[in-house]
Amino acid sequence: MITALVLIPMLSGIAAFFIGGNGFRRGLLLACAIIHSGLTVAAWAVRPVSQLGGWLCLDSLELLFLGITSLLFLVAAVYAVGYLSRETPDQRPDVEEGFLFSNAPEATFTGCLLLFLSTMTLVAAAQHFGLMWVAVEATTLASAPLIYFHRHHRSLEAAWKYLLICSVGIAIALLGNFFLVVSATMTRVSMTVPDMIRNAASLDPAWLKAAFLLLLVGYGTKMGLAPLHTWLPDAHSEAPSVISALLSGALLNCAFLAVLRIQAVCVAAGLADFSRSLLILFGLLSMGFAAVFIIGQMDYKRMLAYSSVEHMGIQALGVGIGGAASFGAILHAVNHSLTKAMLFLAAGNILAAYRTKSTAQVSGVMRLLPVTGVLWIAGFFAITGSPPFGIFISELTILKGMLDGHHVFIAILYLALLVAIFVGMTGVFLKMAHGLPNESIRRPEKRESYLAVIPPLVLGIAILILGVSIPRFLKDAIDLSIQALRMN
Repeated sequence: MITALVLIPMLSGIAAFFIGGNGFRRGLLLACAIIHSGLTVAAWAVRPVSQLGGWLCLDSLELLFLGITSLLFLVAAVYAVGYLSRETPDQRPDVEEGFLFSNAPEATFTGCLLLFLSTMTLVAAAQHFGLMWVAVEATTLASAPLIYFHRHHRSLEAAWKYLLICSVGIAIALLGNFFLVVSATMTRVSMTVPDMIRNAASLDPAWLKAAFLLLLVGYGTKMGLAPLHTWLPDAHSEAPSVISALLSGALLNCAFLAVLRIQAVCVAAGLADFSRSLLILFGLLSMGFAAVFIIGQMDYKRMLAYSSVEHMGIQALGVGIGGAASFGAILHAVNHSLTKAMLFLAAGNILAAYRTKSTAQVSGVMRLLPVTGVLWIAGFFAITGSPPFGIFISELTILKGMLDGHHVFIAILYLALLVAIFVGMTGVFLKMAHGLPNESIRRPEKRESYLAVIPPLVLGIAILILGVSIPRFLKDAIDLSIQALRMN
């Protein structure tokens, strides 16, 4: 089953480059997304056996992140069908900024999108540190052409920045893998995560510390932790909104999963204080950088990108605190993924109607796009941690972990940064949603497309449910993950 989860989107993606007909490719995209979701549900019901001598395995943590990826991809695939149909060459209006869409081949978009799903699945299933490194790098190569879909000079710059910065980060992570091997040279420990955790006491602590630092910096670059985050605002802002949803909701989790695995090895080796201190430092830095750049931000997609930097910092902070905050951090990964994907899809609808990413030129979304406007406001309250949405629960759990561990000063900083970000985002979201649309914006002759509003609506319902009650299967999966990673 694990092989099928990886190979089906991979082979479908390769086929998409060669088959003719946009309609057939869109059907292939939807079919692959449905099949992948079905296989993921089946894996939850009946745990698949490990493969390649334990190099590929789907335990509770892996299934949790795979489930997020599969769900978001299914929602994104539905949205992408409508997005691609309205972005055909004869429907792409000229824009003064040269911003929108030139003739970008849909085959490349669909093929890379499916390969992106395959590589993210491989990250989730990879239990060997070397294979995981290969899979994380493959996600970069598969997603870079998607960022350049608009064929504009800004999207080209964003794609190159993404490639270069993430490649530097992954090179640092490779060096970290080498140090990890050196730490195990005196024992017969394989590079698989369970074996490293079981035999962590026999690893050389000095080399393991160096390995953790390099892996945190390397994968932290891909995760978007400040000050290593510089690729993220450009990539999320310039990519099509459906791709931004996957980058923020699914791709960042791949790097977070890699960080969780090396953190588990350090905890098992008795280096928890060292690794947790670094995670707390990077977490607070990320929240601080995000707060600075969100306040006064004039590009709403870029604002959402900096919000991702904030929430990656919150997740790192939760893992660094440990205890109840570890549960909150993993739950936060679920909540943030669903919420941010919903917001980027709603932003795509706003961009299609207003033809600009400038917050100063967007107003009256509730009047022009009523469903999207409601989702936009709901997304604002959700992403800023307001009840009754899921992020409120996960952020509160992380705060509880801080207070339980007597990290009072960190808790004060955490709350102060959350308040600053809330204030910075409030004016932008409310101004965009209310008021009257600009005179240059014509009211649509027909209602919002079902393919444009149903995907973010589904995600909105999900984050509302998670704010009211955490499903038993999700709570059990997080508890088992924490026990396996020894983060409690």
